[in-house]
Amino acid sequence: MQKAALLEQVRKDEVNFVSLQFTDIIGSLKSLDIPTEQLEEVFNEGIWFDGSSVEGFSRIQESDMHLRPDPETYAVLPGNHSEFKRARLLCDIYKQDGEPFEDDPRGLLKRNLEKLYSEKGWILNVGPEPEFYLFKRDGNEHIHPVPYDVGSYFDFSANDQALNVRNELMATLQKMGLQVEVGHHECGLGQHEIDFKFADALRTADNVQTFKSAVKAIAARNGLIASFMPKPLFGAPGSGMHCHQSIFNSEGENLFYSATDPMNLSELARQYIAGILHHAKAMAAILAPSVNSYKRLVPGYEAPVYIGWAQINRSALVRVPRGINGNKKAVRIELRFPDPSANPYLAINAMLAAGMDGIEQGMHLVDPLNNINVYDLCEQERQDLHIDVLPGSLIEAISELKTSELLQTAMGQSLFDKYLNSRLAEWEEYRTSISDWEVNRYLETI
Repeated sequence: MQKAALLEQVRKDEVNFVSLQFTDIIGSLKSLDIPTEQLEEVFNEGIWFDGSSVEGFSRIQESDMHLRPDPETYAVLPGNHSEFKRARLLCDIYKQDGEPFEDDPRGLLKRNLEKLYSEKGWILNVGPEPEFYLFKRDGNEHIHPVPYDVGSYFDFSANDQALNVRNELMATLQKMGLQVEVGHHECGLGQHEIDFKFADALRTADNVQTFKSAVKAIAARNGLIASFMPKPLFGAPGSGMHCHQSIFNSEGENLFYSATDPMNLSELARQYIAGILHHAKAMAAILAPSVNSYKRLVPGYEAPVYIGWAQINRSALVRVPRGINGNKKAVRIELRFPDPSANPYLAINAMLAAGMDGIEQGMHLVDPLNNINVYDLCEQERQDLHIDVLPGSLIEAISELKTSELLQTAMGQSLFDKYLNSRLAEWEEYRTSISDWEVNRYLETI
């Protein structure tokens, strides 16, 4: 959307304020609000802000940073009273000298996608499947979250209030420009999933941020808590964010498709998968970045922990969904271990780097794990099949990330160091805190 057309749309929408949004290195959405009267000036000149207190941004001595809104990201925000009606624009971040801020997660992904297109004419498309829980507010929600409903996988009830909330969420997301594909109840009590259609990787990352903020806002409006915590309940299914992905060329051809392959996978797609598997352990600290992520990545809850691939095997890290009536554009791969606590810009950037390394190095893809339930294998059987395992904790994942020259290059040294330090800080805080489990187990027994 061009600037003039956008300004006219803002007037038609009777918007009073515009939220200028950006993302810090851990994935939190930040914003500055301006009256709509200031929007044209901001488009022409940008707006300055102090980045010194934002996670992973500038030091005090170089704190002034510049936001430039992307007109393609305009959307009216949900839940506004008419006199306070707000819209949002996602922004790119620049430094005082006018150069792009190298540690801006959105800017990083944008630059690497532009490089992919300029050098090869390729477009990475991604379709995420973010899962979340809806919890009741009962005064103790942060200690003992209570699921909002008692449904299970694909359950339907016309009188289910959770269904009504999910439908409201889907309608709101549609209005905000997301092309919702399907919504349904997931396996856990109070657990839901809403999928939106494939889009180019930058738009997809934007959509994830839009999705999470909109879901939280609509849930709060209904007196609920929407949580994207990977494992909010002991013994219940965790919430993942499976990422379907494929590469198209500038003519709209799916480069992952092959008519001669039994799975319709091209050699390029196989090399891409090989790169993903090769770098999976190092990517874990980015795709599953929280301490809580590793409470989800355990055997037995459909969350993949073993590094392998297959067409129909959901215990594999990478799955190749079956084709639909020979639809060439539908051929894709599904990476199953990311979770919604990840910064979507850094997560997609890491997946792109790993997959492209597989292509550029011509990596060989090992045999698929079809008809093998890896969870049923003993350790020796897994070793015999050369099946490796993901890190079992955040600190293990951090150790793998430290050794990855590929991801260090893909992120840039400055952002890599800041991100690594943020994960180490979380681990140190977790390591030194005392949990209820420890008190209950040790207080009177030792």
